[in-house]
Amino acid sequence: MKHICMFSGGIGSWAAAKRVVERHGHEDVTLLFTDTLMEDEDLYRFLHEAAENVGAELVQLVEGRDPWEVFRDVKYIGNTRADPCSLHLKRNVLDKWLKDNCDPADTTCYIGIDFTEEHRFTRLRDRKAEQGWTYEAPLCEAPYMMKPDMLEWLDREGIAAPRLYAMGFAHNNCGGMCIKAGHGHFANLLKQMPERYLYHERKEEEMRQYLGRDDVTILRDRRGGTTTPMTMKAFRERIEAGHQPDLFDIGGCGCLVDE
Repeated sequence: MKHICMFSGGIGSWAAAKRVVERHGHEDVTLLFTDTLMEDEDLYRFLHEAAENVGAELVQLVEGRDPWEVFRDVKYIGNTRADPCSLHLKRNVLDKWLKDNCDPADTTCYIGIDFTEEHRFTRLRDRKAEQGWTYEAPLCEAPYMMKPDMLEWLDREGIAAPRLYAMGFAHNNCGGMCIKAGHGHFANLLKQMPERYLYHERKEEEMRQYLGRDDVTILRDRRGGTTTPMTMKAFRERIEAGHQPDLFDIGGCGCLVDE
């Protein structure tokens, strides 16, 4: 039996992989990482240290484009409603590798979703089952762990956590950028890494100019009971003018589980 762990570079995927190895040993376990080419530099340090700690083979996959290049090719800016970046750079790449290297009758795939988001896992599990694949989420099973528990476990193993967590980010993917993120997440990106925020702000405006449309944006303005497009520039200027965004509006990554 092959055991394929989706190894994203986040704390959840590491903890899930540790449980898989505890149950099945490391000989038939593969850690599968897909690179969006927009990752934080510290992710790669953690990726290799975490893989060595798990003791399983690490396979690194890359489609070759970053999310902004995907948006340009599909002529669409990703947002909370649609994520062409996840489709092309994550899901399609992983599905092809599985098809080329594994037999669904002799393979179990694992994902690092924990029990607080089990509803997202069940959607993925049921969808993949229809395609013949078996998916499990070890962190949705007892003993249950929250992210602070996983970080404490990581510390006991002698591995420094990805730096984005200490900066207040909920995940360690795409360098702190996520087109599914909420206002609180983007406010944190602006605070912690203003140059990186400005880079994505410029890329968003380049795409708007390329598409010839001023109604396409990543963010939405929901004030007054209506929803209108809001550019990253407008959001930044609003914060700089003293507006307090909803810091609990995190939103976030669902690259593997959402369609």
